[in-house]
Amino acid sequence: MAWIVAVVLFAEAFGVALLNWIMANVVDGQNMSLAGLDPDAMVMSSKVGAVVFGLYFALCALVALLVALRNRPPAGLGRILLISVAVVHGLLAAVAWALIGRPQFAFMIVMLALIVLLLMSYDDHPEPAAAAGPGDTDGPGDTEASDEPKDAPEAAEAPLTPPPAPTTP
Repeated sequence: MAWIVAVVLFAEAFGVALLNWIMANVVDGQNMSLAGLDPDAMVMSSKVGAVVFGLYFALCALVALLVALRNRPPAGLGRILLISVAVVHGLLAAVAWALIGRPQFAFMIVMLALIVLLLMSYDDHPEPAAAAGPGDTDGPGDTEASDEPKDAPEAAEAPLTPPPAPTTP
C-alpha cells in the first residue's frame, strides 16, 4: 500500500506542477488579469506555486517511499507531512465535489483513504530490536545461560489502559 501511495503522490506532484505551469503560460499568453491584478504577478505566482506544490507532493511521496522501503512507520517530520497531505486531499476532495465532478472527488477520497490507511496500518508494528540495550541480547559472546528467561521490569507488566472509573447508581 505504501508503494501505491508513493507512486500516486509522485504522479500528483508532476501533474500539479504541470497544471500550474500551463495555467501560468495561458495567463501570460493572453495577458489576462483578475480584478485588476498585474498579469506578470499572476504568472510569477502561478509558476512559484507550481514549483512549491510539486516539491511538496514529491516530498510526501518520498516519505511514503521510505515507509515502503524500510517497512517501518513514519516518524517526526515524515508523519507530519503525511498527515498534512491527507488534509490537503480532503480539502481538494471538497473542492472537486463542488467545482470539478464526481470522478475527481472519488479519486481524492480514495487517496485520502490510502494515506490514512498508511498512517494507521504501520502503528501496530513493534519497534525494531535495535532499540534494546547492549546487554539485552543473547549472542555468541554471552556468558549467561540462555535457558533462563530474563526478568522483565515491573513497569512493563502494568496494564495499558487504566481501570474503569466508578459510576454512580
